[in-house]
Formats: sequence, structure tokens, C-alpha cells
Amino acid sequence: MIDFIFMLTRDDRTIEDSLDLMRLIEPVGLKHVGFKDVGVPRAALKTLVADIHRAGAISYMEVVSTMPEVCLQSARIARDLGVRRLLGGTQVDEILGILDGSDTAYFPFAGKPVGHPTKLGGTAADAEADCRAFVRKGCAGCDVLAYRATEADPIDLVRAARKGLGPDKYLIVAGAVTSAAQIRAIKAAGANAFTIGTAVLNGSYSPSKGSILSQLRDVLADCEGD
Repeated sequence: MIDFIFMLTRDDRTIEDSLDLMRLIEPVGLKHVGFKDVGVPRAALKTLVADIHRAGAISYMEVVSTMPEVCLQSARIARDLGVRRLLGGTQVDEILGILDGSDTAYFPFAGKPVGHPTKLGGTAADAEADCRAFVRKGCAGCDVLAYRATEADPIDLVRAARKGLGPDKYLIVAGAVTSAAQIRAIKAAGANAFTIGTAVLNGSYSPSKGSILSQLRDVLADCEGD
């Protein structure tokens, strides 16, 4: 089994009707739901986090910016919103300090994230070294943008991240996962979870179906496959 984190996002921004969509998809019973720190006002994000928790799911927020001070401000927002898991950023020591004493676990980016939408530079060896450092610092795991890599093979990155994290830390693959074949590949390489946003929202995950509920159920079914 691999966990599916549904991101209420498109093009690295939280969609404007995320609150409506969260209520619409509740019958699917998702256990992991996330959003980005840009796209809607903070008051709406606060309500969204409450709705995610009320639905019995774990909340995730992924940092969009690669600018250090903006990332730190995003960490403060995640802490203040009560988000359970913060993804992204590379300012590990500073962000862990911001989150200290809160209920927010941290999963930094492995490798060298750049730009917006974010791409991932760096080699598999870089990702492995980063993940070893994350474990030493006390992170809960890492977030690797495997299918947005510009220098390394995506599955090599996942394997390297798993090796660096060891068997017990939580490894998330984020960005550009669009198919059951990719889910099988990252699961076999050691990922614990993955994110999908756009491929569900635009109907491309299951192009023969018209309902977003059907898209989500198909992704969940593929999580249970071999």
C-alpha cells in the first residue's frame, strides 16, 4: 500500500474553490489532503485545514517558493494554521526551529529545487546525502520532486532518497505523477506516499471518466495494486 495525497492545487497554486471541492470529495474518504501556500487568502486556508481534519484526513501544506525568507514565512503559516505535515523548503534548521513545539512534522525537499513551477536539480547522490542529513537533524522524512528532475532519473532519485532516509522515515514523491505505472514504480522504489493535483482536476488520470470522484477512486484503487 502507498498513500495518496490529493493536492487541491493546479500549476503550484491552491485552487480558488478549494473549500467547495473539499466538501464535494468527502464521500471518497481520502485520508491525506494538501494544498500550497499560495492561491487563496490565509483565512480560507484556515477553514480548509479545519475541513480536512473534520473529514478525518491528515493535512499537508507544500511550500512553493525557493526564496529562503519566503520559505520561513510559509513555515510560520503552516504552524499557525495547525497543518499536520509541511512539505518543501531547504532551510532545514531554521524551519525545524519554527516548528518546534508544534504538531507540524517537517518533510524538506531533497536535491536542488529551483523556479516556479518548481523543477529539481541535483543527482541521486545529492538526494541521498540530503536525506541522511535530514535524519540526523530530526526530520520526519522528505519530499522529492522525482518526476520534475532535470539531471537524474526519477526512480533513481526515489531509491536514493529511501537509502538516505533508512527504512523508517516517510518518503513522499511530489509533482507530475499522472499514471498508475508511475505509482507502481515509485512504490517499488520505496516511496511511502505521492501527491497528485492537476491530473485529477483536469481529468487526465482517468480520461474516460467525467467525475472527479471517479478520478480519485481510480487513484486509490491503483494504490492498492501490486
